[in-house]
Amino acid sequence: MLYQPKLHDSYYAASEAELGDRIAKRRRELGTRLLVLGHHYQQDDVIRHADFTGDSLKLSQIAAIEAPKRGAESIVFCGVHFMAETADILTPESVRVLLPDLSAGCSMADMATYDDAIDAWDCIARATARTKTRVIPITYVNSSAAVKAFVGERGGACCTSSNASHVFDWAMRGGDEPLKKGERVKILFLPDQHLGRNTAKSKGFVTEIDAARTKQPAECALWNPRKESGGLTETEIRDAKVLLWAGHCSVHKLFRPEHVVAAHKEKRTVIVHPECAQEVVDASDLRGSTEHIIHTIEQAKRGTRWAVATEVHLVNRVAAAAALRGVDVRTLSDCQCLCTTMYRIDQQHLAWVLDELAEGNIVNEVRVHRDARRLANLSLGRMLANVSKSSVGAQPVLAID
Repeated sequence: MLYQPKLHDSYYAASEAELGDRIAKRRRELGTRLLVLGHHYQQDDVIRHADFTGDSLKLSQIAAIEAPKRGAESIVFCGVHFMAETADILTPESVRVLLPDLSAGCSMADMATYDDAIDAWDCIARATARTKTRVIPITYVNSSAAVKAFVGERGGACCTSSNASHVFDWAMRGGDEPLKKGERVKILFLPDQHLGRNTAKSKGFVTEIDAARTKQPAECALWNPRKESGGLTETEIRDAKVLLWAGHCSVHKLFRPEHVVAAHKEKRTVIVHPECAQEVVDASDLRGSTEHIIHTIEQAKRGTRWAVATEVHLVNRVAAAAALRGVDVRTLSDCQCLCTTMYRIDQQHLAWVLDELAEGNIVNEVRVHRDARRLANLSLGRMLANVSKSSVGAQPVLAID
């Protein structure tokens, strides 16, 4: 987590209405030189100021298109640090990406560091040295630019919760190069064990959780970077077809199977995000990305009842809109399932960043090193090529100037 200096007391003394007016005034002053992006999990009084809303990758792709079109000089990303990094990677170097509060990080992204990934890669290479194994890394987009670069340099790809299945298929075919005779693929999935495990199960792999119940040999194994050799023996490393990094989302881990049982007793259809634990996903009726959840509820029939397992700010907005159509939506759990780091982006910090911009001062700029940009761009490019159903190769998302 990066350090964010305390703001001047005047920002905390102002009312929310005053801050809102101040932000709106600054946005008018800055005009097309400014682009404000708001993530779905952002609180309402911040997201109302966004030019575009969406998930992290969608917003970065929008930034890549809209910034040059508008002539925007600065992007203020109301999200968390890895999202601002991705926006910086996908936009021209002439565009500055600012994060209103530098302490708005992501605990999941922080669970996979570049150094730990290097150590894991070397250990896996030693364990598989005398076998015909090709290790292909996949990183969830909820990861640092350094980890994206690590993956890109080693022939791997990024994925999102909506396209992880397609990226798995690409990896199992050998990635960029067809498999040689007798060669097999081993996937190293970072940093979210749950998205990796749920995707692996959907592709027919036996997870450790299912193996414990059915007594079948597990084809997935959990790699714990805090333990020597990931907490695995060389045999376990060699036998696993999918190695799952021991990371998780602090929001989605709060949902439990018993919450699904309770919702079903209320005759609710349960839809969950695949960052939830496998036991929750298995018990649910539907599962999918944030955009899929939003679309599903928007299409729900009048009189239906739903329970949604994802971040509470998004659920509350979806529920309010659905109620106007006679659709009953609530969060799957009554606990406060909110993204606490996203919550650090507030009107005070947004007003401060815009005040500084209007005065010609650049604060809280998120800049990815040129070499890391190039390598991370490879992992993003492979993902986007796969999503577009073209041949998957190391195609840069944008030419890096």
